[in-house]
Parts: sequence; C-alpha cells; structure tokens
Amino acid sequence: MNNIHQQTFSVTLADRAAMKQQTPAVLWFTGLSGAGKSTIANLVEQQLLAMGRHTYLLDGDNVRRGLCADLGFSDADRVENIRRVAEVAALMTDAGLIVLAAFISPFKAEREAARQSIGADRFFEIYVDAPLAVAERRDVKGLYAKARRGEIRHFTGIDSPYEAPEAPALVIKTEHETPERSAARVVELLLGDAGDGW
Repeated sequence: MNNIHQQTFSVTLADRAAMKQQTPAVLWFTGLSGAGKSTIANLVEQQLLAMGRHTYLLDGDNVRRGLCADLGFSDADRVENIRRVAEVAALMTDAGLIVLAAFISPFKAEREAARQSIGADRFFEIYVDAPLAVAERRDVKGLYAKARRGEIRHFTGIDSPYEAPEAPALVIKTEHETPERSAARVVELLLGDAGDGW
C-alpha cells in the first residue's frame, strides 16, 4: 500500500449529482433469504425510474455470478462479499447514482463497515423483517429445505446467524404488508429525508 497514492480529479461527486439532478444514496436492504428484499428493491427501482431518477440495483444472487463468483458462504467469504459490494456501491454513489443493494448481509459489523465505506449520510439501512417460518414458507428456491437436510452449509437462519439491525432507517415487516406498500414506504423514506434533492 505504500506505493499507492490517492488521485484527485477535477470532476467531483457534486458535479455528477448536479448533472443527474439528484442526491446519490444507497438503500441497503438486509434480511433473511426469502424475506422479500429483491422483490421490494425491484419495485422501488421501478418507482424511482418513473420519477426520472438514475439508479442501479445490486442483488446478492447476481453479484455472486460475477464480482463474487470466487466466494463461498463461510463467515469469512460473507464478510468479503459484503466488503466488495460496499466498495462497488460507494463508487456508484460517487458516480451520482441512487443504488439499491439487496443482500442478506447477516453481520452487523459488515453492514457498519459498508456504512463507513459509503458514507453515513448516504447510507439507508432497511431491515426487511420476516420471521424464519415465513421465509421458509416462501422458499421458492428450495434453499431452506436443502439446508435443513444438511445439503447446504452455513445457511443464514439455519446453521449461520443473522444479526438484526439495531437502529435501521426503516423496518419492513413483509408478512403484514404487500410488496407494493413496502416499496412505497422506501420511496417515502428517501424523498422525505432530503426533500426535492433526491
């Protein structure tokens, strides 16, 4: 690291944000597999697009097909997965985008590291809260069943812990409201936090 030096360029985050006429941010959706993170994030992105916002959605499964294809699901690999995603999200906000990140991200320390990497003023932690029993009932991929049979190791909620956020910007209890209502609440959070700047 001694031979690596930070470069300073003329075009800044403020310039890119002004060009897009929006305030960059990261909406970080965390929760168990099957809680509804990707479904809600997808609906939020559609709403923001309809409002003329510039966005990008980072999804756990999709990222593991490329950027994190070399990682498994051990605790150490999960930490590295989230570290990489946070760095990508930070770069995307520097480009002026509103980023939606949908990841189980089970550990508090890694979510806090993501907040620090991205910037606390641009990081909105959204806890998509579904009880384990509800998430298992929605198990369209059959992952919980495989984990229960021991075919998948280190599966969050079964043999690997999930550490719930202590003070998220928003809690969404998906067993009690529709995905459409949940998405609307996320957009309200974003717009309400900074008014017309978003």
